[in-house]
Parts: sequence; C-alpha cells; structure tokens
Amino acid sequence: MQTGTARGFRDILPDEARARERISAAVRDCLDAQGYAPVETPLLERLDALERGGRLRTPAFQLFDADGGPLVLRPDLTQPLVRLVAERAGADDLPLRLRYQAPVVRESPALAGQPRQFTQLGAEFFDARGSLPDVEVIKLLALVLDALAVPDWRVVCGSVTPLLGLLDACAPSQDFRRRALALVHESDLPGLDALVASSPLDGAAARTLCALPRLAGGADVVDKADALLEEARIPKGCRGIVELRALISQAAGLVATGSLAFDFSIINSFDYYTGVVFKAYSDATSAAIASGGRYDAVPAAYDRDDLVACGFAISLERLQEVLGEYGASGVVSSTQGRSSRPLRVAVPKGGLFSDAVGLLERAGLPVEDLRAAGRRLVVDAGDVEYVIVRAQDAPAFVGHGGADCGICGNDSLIEAGIDLVQLVDLHVGACRFVVAEPRARRGAAEGDYSWRGSLRVATKYPRITQRYYDALGQKVDIVTLHGNIELGPIVGMTDRIVDITATGTTLRENDLEVVGDVMSCTARFFAGPAAYRSDERVRDLAARLAEVSREGN
Repeated sequence: MQTGTARGFRDILPDEARARERISAAVRDCLDAQGYAPVETPLLERLDALERGGRLRTPAFQLFDADGGPLVLRPDLTQPLVRLVAERAGADDLPLRLRYQAPVVRESPALAGQPRQFTQLGAEFFDARGSLPDVEVIKLLALVLDALAVPDWRVVCGSVTPLLGLLDACAPSQDFRRRALALVHESDLPGLDALVASSPLDGAAARTLCALPRLAGGADVVDKADALLEEARIPKGCRGIVELRALISQAAGLVATGSLAFDFSIINSFDYYTGVVFKAYSDATSAAIASGGRYDAVPAAYDRDDLVACGFAISLERLQEVLGEYGASGVVSSTQGRSSRPLRVAVPKGGLFSDAVGLLERAGLPVEDLRAAGRRLVVDAGDVEYVIVRAQDAPAFVGHGGADCGICGNDSLIEAGIDLVQLVDLHVGACRFVVAEPRARRGAAEGDYSWRGSLRVATKYPRITQRYYDALGQKVDIVTLHGNIELGPIVGMTDRIVDITATGTTLRENDLEVVGDVMSCTARFFAGPAAYRSDERVRDLAARLAEVSREGN
C-alpha cells in the first residue's frame, strides 16, 4: 500500500509555511496600497463556463458532480475572475481592481519536476473601453518585485497584435496562418523560417514575419518593429505599436534602468491575449516568476465587450526559489546569478561534437580547452563555460537552468517537450526520420489498420511519432524501444518503425523498406527563455551563429 502524497503534490511544513506567509503578506500589502481589493472564486468551476472565455491554456483535472455536469479544478485564476466580473460587476463599478491568492491545479503527463498544485498571487484590472490598463498593471508588477527585493529582476514585454496583424494581411492561406502561429507559439523560429521559405510569401512580408519574433532589447526595438510593419504595408491600427509606445512613455524610469525590456518572441496564447503580453524574470531562476497581459477578448466572450482587462499572476513557489525562502521542506537557493558567471553553453558529445565546436569557434568563442576536454564534463574557458552532455539531454540542461543555451538536433528538442526558444538552424548534423515496414509484408499494415483501427509502431522517438500520425489523422499505438527497433516488425510485435536513417543500409540489411517520410532534422542553437530574454550575451551568440551558418551554406 502506497503512502504519502500523490505525484506532483506535497505537504508544506511549519517553517516553509511561515516563509510563504511572509512573502504573501508583502505582496498583499503592496497590492492593497494601490487599491486592489481581495476576492475569492470557487476551487471547482463548471467546464462550460470557463471555456466560454476561451480554450483552457493548461490541462485541467475534470470530474462530474451529482448534477452530471463536467467540473474542473481551476488551472488558473484569470478566467474565473472574468466570469465573476461579468456576472457581478456593472459599469458603475469601473475601474475595478482585484487581487487574489489561491491554489491552482494542473494536470500534465510529464511534470519534469514541476508541481501539479501551486499557489498564484495576482492582480487584475478591469476598466471601460478606451483606457490602457497595461501601463498600470506592468508598473504595479514592478512595485511588487521591488517590494519583495527580487534579485536582478526584469519585466520583458511583447505584443500579440503585430504578428496577428501581419498574418491577417499577408498570410497566403488559413493553413499557413495556423502553422505560423503554432511555430511562434512553440518558439520554433528556424521552423518559421522554413515555413516562410517554402510558401508563396515573399518580399517585405516574408522578411517581417521572420524578423519580428527575433526583435529583442530596449525600447528601440519597438521602432524597429514599426519600421518592419511599415515596410510590409500593415495598417497602423493593426500594429499594436501605439500601446507599446504609451508604455515606454509612462514607464520611462523602468526603461531607463533596463528593468523594462521588449521581446517580440513573447507572443503566444493567441486565443487568449489581445495586446501587450509580458513575463518577469530574475537571474536567480531559469523560469519566469510572473506572466500576464491584455485579454479583452475574454470578457467579450462573456458578453462584456464594454470592458478592457489586464492582469498578472506570480508563482509563490518561484518567489520562494529566488528569495531563498524554501523553509524546512526544501533547501535555500544557492543559484548563482546569470550575470555574475560565465555564459554557460551545453555542447553535445558524439557525432555533433566536432561540428558544434567548429561553429562556436567561427562565432568567436574560445574552444581550445573544449577540443582537449578529455573526460572533463565542464570546461572553463574564461568568459564561457562549456557543459558537455548527450545531445538528447541538452534540452533538459538548458530548460532547467544547468546551461543558458546549447546545441542539439531538433529531434531532441521535440522529444524533450520543454519550454525553450529555438533560435538558429545550424545546417549541420542532417538526418531523416522515416516510416519503414518489412518488405515481405508490404501493405499489410493498412489492412490491419482497417480492422484494428490503429497502427502499432516501434520507435525511440514517441513524441515525433505521435505528432506525425496526429497530422495524418491516424490512431497509433506506440511501442517505445531503446535499441534495435528494427526487430519490432520483424518479430511481429509492431507493424512499422519510425527511426532515423542516413544511408538506409540498416533498413535494407533487415529487409525493411521506407513507406513514409516523417521529418528532416538538423542541429539547432537554442536557449532557455529567461536566459535569452535577460542576457544579451545569448542573443549576441545567436546572431553570430546565424551569420556563420549562412556563410557555411
């Protein structure tokens, strides 16, 4: 009989509970002083009521009550608060400033060390149409981060409006628009480049679509975005630049100190946010500690198109991490701030090692000690520190803060399923993923599929395989193996395999033939979102690697 808490849940002991109370009190006092009043919403919400405001952005636990209606444990607080305001607040109540502290629960098949239950602290601002709540909310977040003494914090802003305006005006088809949005949502910028290159989109629109998500830095990047959109002939009212310039003007102090920066790769959640979006980072952690934005479409979905809305949510657990307030059930953070240590690059061992080292050398990095690393796993090269890892592990090291950026094949990035920013296709380490089946049983898989209703496929790459068959609209039963996957169909355990091939020799020797192309794969330079958006050294290295990879083609 198992004891203890369920996966992704934990007990909080007294010392840590007191630490959490101290942090929460500081946030509450700061929000109270700015006129934000407390509210509470139910832990359980009707699924149809929440989804009226838009597709739930995160997986939720679902259950049925005695009334037979599906209920969800709230996965965040924004949609429940919009429901509350839509039902209970009138025009005379505006502007309406609300704050909250509450646990939320999210389901995930692969937690990667993340909890299922965590606590959000947040604020939401509702006002009449025509106002700009973004400015107040972002300045409020800055006040909270200062009040908590979060080390080396920075709020990074983007906007969903420029990209949506560009695609609405220039996308050659709805399928292209959908695929472009999906690639930006996944922060797959090389994939976006490839999509644009293979489409009829050309000229200024193509250049703008590829360049816009790569704009990052100070207030000057807003002018650069405006110039790109002007070149692509996007109407001024569809650019979202007015709101960003108002923010720059009214938060000039934050801009001047570098505490407020801009990055147009923060443009996800297109069905949720409708304007300015932002995230807060600290050098003391590899993940965002707060996020938020403008979401006028959500109240409009509740028949409140008279409202504008903007807000943010802060993770209490992330605040504990950056403030060193874990308490008795954890360890005080000893994370060294990014800006005070060398740039840390994850370099793949094995077949990609030589190409990766050569590219880094051509990009101007010192690699003499890296080439002579021997059995060392960490190589100190002065201003750069190399972490030598398996290519498959590079995404995990970067995603969880063990490195700032790295190199690996995009197959490893897909399989990892971690929030990362893919920046440059390095055009090395090329390989091809294929579907293969026994030559002697040619066509048998289709017959089996017709009566069984699914294909059985052996692979080392379950995410890539699932994505391929999802795109085909076919059901697949995946058998994950770690070696000699060719045996799967040979011994009748599966119908087919999905695997990498270069020459096809192994397939031929085992009497297997290719019956489908899944994807091509090359090495990519990628970074953690916090490192990319907070550390100019990462962006500089990305620009240099992009240049040398173009020269090598």
